[in-house]
Order: sequence, then structure tokens, then C-alpha cells
Amino acid sequence: MKKSVLLILLLSAVIIISLVSLTLGKYPVGLSDVSCFLVLKFFGIGNMLQADYTFIENLLFNIRLPRILAAILIGASLSVSGASFQAMFVNPLVSPSLLGVLAGASFGAAFGMIFSKSWFAVQAFSFAFGFIAVIISVTIARIHKGNSILLLILGGVISGALFTSLLSVIKYIADPYNQLPAITQWLMGSLSFSDKHAVLIVAIPQTAGIILITLLSGYINALSMGDDEAKALGIPVEKIRLILIFLSTMISAMTVVIAGIIGWVGLIIPHIARMIVGPDNKVLIPACALIGAAYLVIVDDVSRLLFNVEIPIGITTSLIGIPFFAFFLKKARRGWN
Repeated sequence: MKKSVLLILLLSAVIIISLVSLTLGKYPVGLSDVSCFLVLKFFGIGNMLQADYTFIENLLFNIRLPRILAAILIGASLSVSGASFQAMFVNPLVSPSLLGVLAGASFGAAFGMIFSKSWFAVQAFSFAFGFIAVIISVTIARIHKGNSILLLILGGVISGALFTSLLSVIKYIADPYNQLPAITQWLMGSLSFSDKHAVLIVAIPQTAGIILITLLSGYINALSMGDDEAKALGIPVEKIRLILIFLSTMISAMTVVIAGIIGWVGLIIPHIARMIVGPDNKVLIPACALIGAAYLVIVDDVSRLLFNVEIPIGITTSLIGIPFFAFFLKKARRGWN
């Protein structure tokens, strides 16, 4: 099967899964009702009781659609970021948390919850400290001379450990009755945090970041062969790597802004995509975006509907990701090679 046809099929799957997800919830709405509503709203064709129209409009556009769009953006962003990092560092076990961005963003969110009552401030602190964590990692790598990839990884370990420790301090001084439960819930990850305003704000930079990484996929292919080979091809390795780190950090930090910490997506989805489409990043990156989007929408449906209470999606992705990755580890390694 041609790679372009496969990508079209993946895109169709994302659309179908999203439409089905619109009908799922504590107040189920039939697919026919959703179709009738959409046709009436956008084309003025058909008829529907005003009460039913208002109910479906509120349910779809204010509750379910923002959540589905958030799942699509987060799944695509984490998957693309993970694939980019894995190729840059020539390591199939790398995830978006490598350079400490998730640890920094977690600390930033907890810091905002302690010292501000504004939800916007919490999101702003989360995004800012995610970038600060990566800047620390890159700075450590540039101060010391040696293997740039190894130093970046070690810088990420140091930065992640630093912000993990600072997060522990924040949790220790937090009010155990109000602030600490909020911090704990944030760290478990949940799409219930997302609203249409937050989704609209992050949608443009996240989409732009994914597109730019896709456009740089030829350079990613070269970096995946190693620095010496890439330099032999005339590629400015350090410059391209810093650009990719910036873009990958931006899109992964924004996932924390709208949903908290959601793990394992950026690790397992690139492996699945690599086994389906192969290692060519020109196809792999868009495939990761589509598969990650579909995956997180499905996982969110499971989190919402499996029990009477909603399970934080970060817990669900971990419960699915850990055994999946353990089972497919050998196949994933073959797909990388």
C-alpha cells in the first residue's frame, strides 16, 4: 500500500473516531441526531425541535467537541515530539520528557496553584517553566565539551531531577485540604481541564509546530544517522537540533497547559507508527500525529465511560502503555533498525 494512501486512511480513521466520540457520554446522542444537527446548523437543511437543537448544540460545542479537539492536539503533539526526539537522539527509548520539559511544566503548574488563584496564571507558569527546564538542559550541554547528544541527555536528567525536587517542596508546603488535591489531580492528567478557549489558544502554535517539524523531517532523517554523517551532508547539526528541540518542547509543554501530565503517548505511538509505515520521518511524523490523535481520543472515551466516575487520562495511558510497550519491545526494536 502506498504511504500517501495509508496516511489518508489514518486521517479518515481520526475523523470517524471523533464523530463517534461526539455521540458517547453520560447523555448519549445518536449518530443520526448528530448528523441531522450538523446539517441543519451549517447548511440550514432539515428540521429539529428548538429544545433538542439547543441541548445538542450545548452538549457538542461546549462540552464534547473541545475535549475531543484537545485529545487530538495532545495526542498528535506528544507523538510527534516523541518521534522527533527519538530520531534526533538516535534512541528508541526516548520520550518528550527527556529534557525535563514535563517536570518543569509540572512544577510551574503547582507553583501557580500555590501563589495565584488565576487559572490562566497556572497555565502560563506551566508553559514557562517547561521551557526553563529545557533551557537548563541545553545550557548544561553547551557548557561542557564532549558528546553533544550524551550531554543533552545528562542535562535533561539534571534538569528533570531539579524540578522534581522543587515540585516535592511545593507539595510539602501546599494546603493539604485545597491546594494539594488540585496539584495531585493535575499531575494525573485530565482532559476535563480543557475548555474551548484554552484549546483555541494553543491550537494554532501546536498545529504550526507539528507542521514545521514535518517540514524538517528530511533533516530529522539525516540526524538519525548520527552527527558525523549529517555533517558530511552539509547539515548544520547544532542549529537544526536546537530548532527541533524548541519546536518539540513548545508543542509538548502546551499539552501540559491544557491537560496536565499525560505520559507514555510520546513513547509508544512512534513505535506503533514505525512498525506500520517504516523509519522514514517524512511519512513517520504525519503518521505519528494521526495515530496519536486517534489513540488519545479512544483512551479518553475509555476514561470517561469505563466506570461511573471519570478516570484521569494520565492513569489510563500509563495502564495501557506499560504492558503494551513491554510486550512489543522486541518488535519495536526491529522496527527501529
